[in-house]
Amino acid sequence: MPNYLVDDDIWLIGAGNMAAEYIKVLKGQLRAFKVIGRGQESAKNLMTKLNINVLTGGLNNAISSLKKIPSKAIVAVNTDQLFSTTKELLEIGVKDILVEKPAGINLDQIKELALIAEKNNSKVYVAYNRRFYSSVKEAMKIIKDDGGVLSFCFEFTEWSHIIEKIKKHPEEKSKWFLANSTHVVDLAFFIGGIPKDLNVFYSRGLSWHPSASVFSGAGITETGAVFSYHSNWESPGRWRLEIFTKKHRLVFLPLEQLHIQKIGSLELKKINLNDQLDIKYKPGLFMQVNAFLNNEVGNLLNISHHYELSLKYYAKIANYEI
Repeated sequence: MPNYLVDDDIWLIGAGNMAAEYIKVLKGQLRAFKVIGRGQESAKNLMTKLNINVLTGGLNNAISSLKKIPSKAIVAVNTDQLFSTTKELLEIGVKDILVEKPAGINLDQIKELALIAEKNNSKVYVAYNRRFYSSVKEAMKIIKDDGGVLSFCFEFTEWSHIIEKIKKHPEEKSKWFLANSTHVVDLAFFIGGIPKDLNVFYSRGLSWHPSASVFSGAGITETGAVFSYHSNWESPGRWRLEIFTKKHRLVFLPLEQLHIQKIGSLELKKINLNDQLDIKYKPGLFMQVNAFLNNEVGNLLNISHHYELSLKYYAKIANYEI
């Protein structure tokens, strides 16, 4: 491995729309950072839009030019490049990485990253920013006061009539549940608990997502909370999560908002949140980046745990071949 100096710089890898959101957050936190991009066109657009310098030519050029590696890196490239970029960062010795979900385009890639990270004693976290919503923070307080989650249900319907027209890598679209729908499922399991038992059902399929397009299932978590889910990608719907405690029903619809129903009441009331950061920046992103940069990683998802969830539950729900 090349003997480069390690400094306190933060490298942001990527120059697309998601990278732009990270730049806003890093500027808002008054952090020094470098943006590493590949192509000239995306870099030029980013420089014009946000008045930021972008070092083009990809990681190899950045490493050879700067002759050092960062202490922390954020990977915000296209989904089909997440694996190769994160792997390269691990192989040159970067010890702390935050990579956009789902970190790899399939389970084999996620597993390989987890193994390399463990071998190199590096920490890789998968960026599920919805864990850091103000709505989630408020709900967690209510759940704790109420004595925990008794049950929950969720929906991860995707709008197939739109997705089928999006220009994406074919394998990314064929693993769309992993690449996108897991935002909802991760949040459900993060709040409600990790499954102990899970029974799944699925049917049909789409030309771009052949494994299934209609999903249903139920289970029980390690703490005894029962749950169910339903999703139909060929019918109208949206993302939804509902949590039930002894005193309240908590409804995330949309996920950025929190509605509450008290026991003995039919009224579903919207809670006023302290969500200025979720309004100013991409929701959840500011606090997620803050947690990563300050090593407050309790709510971040480690790559090894992400692989475990993907292997045990996500592949099963979506009918993916392992």
